Amino acid sequence: MARKILGSLLLVLGVACAPNEARETERVRSSGAEPQATATADERDAIVFLGTSLTAGLGLPESQAFPALIQDTLDARGIPFRVVNAGESGGTSAGGLRRIVWLLRQPVAVLVVELGANDGLRGLDVAAMRRNLQAIIDRTKAAHPDARIVLLGMQAPPNLGDKYTRAFRDVYPELAEANGAALVPFLLEGVAGVPELNQADGLHPTAQGHEILAATVWHVLEGVVRD
Repeated sequence: MARKILGSLLLVLGVACAPNEARETERVRSSGAEPQATATADERDAIVFLGTSLTAGLGLPESQAFPALIQDTLDARGIPFRVVNAGESGGTSAGGLRRIVWLLRQPVAVLVVELGANDGLRGLDVAAMRRNLQAIIDRTKAAHPDARIVLLGMQAPPNLGDKYTRAFRDVYPELAEANGAALVPFLLEGVAGVPELNQADGLHPTAQGHEILAATVWHVLEGVVRD
């Protein structure tokens, strides 16, 4: 059963594989993240979700993607943060490193990093992915020393072999420990490989699937924002 679920992960991770980087500017601007637009009424500290189309909620209204559900939870509990959805279809760790420079032009209180799914799908070098993720953390800390980091762990498809998948999986806890970051061990826990929690194409989490993702992330993020 575990291998079947991980095998389905190859399809589920296809969420993030469509090369669509041009959409990022539009998405970030629509969420109020544009650095030039800082003179807004919303002065709440920002939680920036830097990720793939799992973060973007591909196939759903943005209001049903898990970052928006996190915003709903924050609002309902009176926790004064605003969520910025910087999810991008096809995003890799290298792409995230390029984009973080622009995103850091705005204040960032918490950076939630959901990257690596496409690196794994494409069998990209794990050491390079680790360097990219570390550089994202380093640049964030340099720009905003008090920013807190949350890493959302992913898994590589099993067809890449045990050595690769083990090295890939280990990147996230090792980086979290080395940088004092919070860790969600596996973002797609309870969703990967479950047909009724993915859309008709078998690739993209449904609204119900995103509710589970939001609960998984909130379980860790709550401690960060309340600290």
